[in-house]
Amino acid sequence: MALPVRSLTPAAPDPILGLSESFKADTRTDKVNLSVGVYVDETGVTPVIPSVLEAERRLLEKAGSKGYLPIDGRPGFKAAVRDLIFGADSEIVSSGRSATAQTPGGTGGLRVAADFLIQAGSARTVWLSEPTWPNHPQLFSMAGFAVKSYPYLDESGRGLNVEGMLGALRSAAPGDVVVLHGSCHNPSGVDPDPKTWAAVGEAIVERELVPVVDFAYQGFGFGLREDADWLAGLARPGLEFLVCTSYSKNFALYNERVGAVTIVAADANRAASALSHLKIAIRSNYSNPPAHGGDIVETILNDAALRAQWEDDLAVMRNRILGNRAALVDALVAAGVPGQWEPLRRQRGMFALLGLSAAQVARLRDEFGVYVVGRGRINVAGLTAANLPHVVAAVKAVVGS
Repeated sequence: MALPVRSLTPAAPDPILGLSESFKADTRTDKVNLSVGVYVDETGVTPVIPSVLEAERRLLEKAGSKGYLPIDGRPGFKAAVRDLIFGADSEIVSSGRSATAQTPGGTGGLRVAADFLIQAGSARTVWLSEPTWPNHPQLFSMAGFAVKSYPYLDESGRGLNVEGMLGALRSAAPGDVVVLHGSCHNPSGVDPDPKTWAAVGEAIVERELVPVVDFAYQGFGFGLREDADWLAGLARPGLEFLVCTSYSKNFALYNERVGAVTIVAADANRAASALSHLKIAIRSNYSNPPAHGGDIVETILNDAALRAQWEDDLAVMRNRILGNRAALVDALVAAGVPGQWEPLRRQRGMFALLGLSAAQVARLRDEFGVYVVGRGRINVAGLTAANLPHVVAAVKAVVGS
C-alpha cells in the first residue's frame, strides 16, 4: 500500500508562516518582516517579559511533578483565566454558568470548540468575517463545517460595514455558528463600538445563532477590561456562547502554546454537562494540555504582586503598539503617500490593513524586502525607528504607481 495520491503533491505554504520561511531565506540586509503576528521590541526581538521570568524562577524552585494534567487542565488556571476574561465580579462568574478547559494555544481552543460543536449536533455552517484570520476557514472546514462569510469592512477598508454585517447575520439559519473577533480584529484592527455589539447580540438572539468569540488579544488594544467590551453585547440571559482565548500575545508566551476554551451556558448545570462533552473532544485529540505555559499564567494571575508586574509589562507592549500606529500614520502622511491613513491611528491591536492589491504586496516583497500578508496586513509591532523609513518609502513606491 502507498500513501494517498494527494499527499504526494506539495501543498501550498501557510499564507503567514510560509512567508516567514521566505523571509529567513532572503539575504537582503534591509528586509523587514511585518507578516507574523508576534510582538517585538524596538530591537526587533520578541522578549521574555519580566513577570514571566519571575514566574518561571518560582516554578523551577517549586520543582513540581511532570505527571499528566487533567483533561481540561488545572483548576487554578481555569479559574484565573475565566476571571480574566469576564471579570471576577461578573454575573457569569458568580452564577457558575461557565466552564473552561485549558488548551494548546488559542488555535487549539478554536479546534476543540469546532470539534465539540460538531459532536454535539451543531448546525454545520459557520459564518466568518470577510476578511478574517487566514487559519479560521481552514480550521473550521477541516472540522466539518461549511464556511460562509459576512461583510466586515466598509468601502474605505478603514471602518466597519455595520449594515452589511448585520444583514448577513440576519440571513443565517437558526443554529448556524458565527465566529466573532472579541477585540483587535485580525487582520484589520477595526472593532465594533458598543452600539454595534448590542445590535450584533440582538441579531444573534433573533436568529438563534451560536457565537464563538475568538478573543486572542485581550489587553493589546486599550486595556484588559476595555478590550472585553464585546461582553456587553453577548452576556445576556439565555444567550449561550463559546470564548476561545490565547495567552501567546498578552504574556508573550508564543512557543509555550497556552490557551483556553470557555463555554457560557444558561445555567451551571448546562455548563457542567457541556464541559463533559468538551472533555471528550479533547481526549480524542491531544488527551490533555501541556503544563508549563499554563503554570506560568496561573502563577502570575494568582499572585497580586506578579499580577501587577504583568499588567505593567502588558502596558509597555500595548503602548509601544499604540505609539507605532501613530508614528506610521504620521510618516505616511508626511511622505505624501496617497490614501486615508488617519483611521489607522484609532484602530485597536497589533494589526492594520494598508489596503494593497496582490500585485502591490508582491512588489513590496520582491523589490523592497518588506513582507506583509494578504491585502497589506501588517504587524504594527514589527515597526521600529530603524525600519519605518524604509517601509514607508516602499509603500509610497507601490501605492504611488
